[in-house]
Amino acid sequence: MMRFAFYLILLLAAAAGVAWGMTQGTGYVLITFDRFRYESTLWVFLGLLLGAWLAVFLLRRVFKLLLISGAVVNPWSRRNRERRVLKASLHGQRELAEGRWNQALEHLSLAADNDSRPLVHFLGAARAANEMSQYEQCDKLLAKALNREPESALAIGLTKAQLLIERGDHSAARDTLSDLHREFPKQAQVLALLHKLYVQLEDWEHLCKLLPELRRQKVLSDLKLEELEQLAWRVLLTQSGRAASSEAADVEIALAKLEQRWYDMPSRLQGDALLVQAYAGALRDLGLNDKALAVLSAALQQRFERPLVELYGQVQAADSMQQLLQAEAWLEANKEDPVLLLALGRLSARNELWDKARHYLEDSLRFAYRSETCAELARVVGQLGDKERSNQLFMESLALLDRSLPVLQ
Repeated sequence: MMRFAFYLILLLAAAAGVAWGMTQGTGYVLITFDRFRYESTLWVFLGLLLGAWLAVFLLRRVFKLLLISGAVVNPWSRRNRERRVLKASLHGQRELAEGRWNQALEHLSLAADNDSRPLVHFLGAARAANEMSQYEQCDKLLAKALNREPESALAIGLTKAQLLIERGDHSAARDTLSDLHREFPKQAQVLALLHKLYVQLEDWEHLCKLLPELRRQKVLSDLKLEELEQLAWRVLLTQSGRAASSEAADVEIALAKLEQRWYDMPSRLQGDALLVQAYAGALRDLGLNDKALAVLSAALQQRFERPLVELYGQVQAADSMQQLLQAEAWLEANKEDPVLLLALGRLSARNELWDKARHYLEDSLRFAYRSETCAELARVVGQLGDKERSNQLFMESLALLDRSLPVLQ
């Protein structure tokens, strides 16, 4: 409003100035050039200039209006082309979200071919083709996207890896993600997809190598990372104990590999009870019972852990009596621990101390009525000649085991 008032005042001032000037005289203008001669009053000359300016202004407006009208009418104009791209993009994105793959592929391909920045259209069209199992078409669309927008190689590579995983081509997905990891070693989404693929493939060895980078880049929460770390190393250690045959040479190779994996593991994990259990269990599986027992004894001297005690009672050491005496030393501080009592019952039975074994196993059952404890006690009372109670305990063991099984529908 203020601006309009300013221009109105300026116009009135100019009109008043012109009117005042005209009262002072007509003025005179003379223009000559070669044989051309023009003469008039000053005010007529100024009026002609104003008319010429108005004519040029009107011609420009008319010409611009004609251009706009032509763009609206002409189907191949830039304006109409942009409208078609926008329409195809909107239709394609909606159809992609609704799972109408064929229509989405058609519309998004059209939008990609006519847009100067076609990345999102190509990626959507590739996903639609992948959903229809048109894998060759999907790969062609991704290749075209990379050719049109090479600076978007990361986004295209991630999409390709996801689509390969969805179609079940894990080998190609792994190659794609490995290439991306080499090029973008700290990229969080590359790391996230790669770790999920390793878990899916149960490739624990490569996953363990990836874990430090997952921690540094904070790809997972601390809790999830700890769970994944423990799972990966446990499985890797357990597999190491099952990799050898009974040949001595194979056992030596497997032992060297197992120990290397144990020392490659972060030192903060070497005190984890479940990982110590996995390591000692792998040594036992290789037939190295005394070495497994030494690992368990050292860990239990540091801290009493039930998983370690349970495995301790299952390892068959050369000196089983010394093994029993060592376990009894822990009894004073853990008199009511059912796992320790079960281990003591097993070790007593191994040394043919049947009455002591029965005593320990019955005490264990008083604190926790477990299937395996019933089964161990059944064997012991059977050795003591009580066949009826032995059979009863075996039946109770089976009944307890049955309760832990899932219900069949």
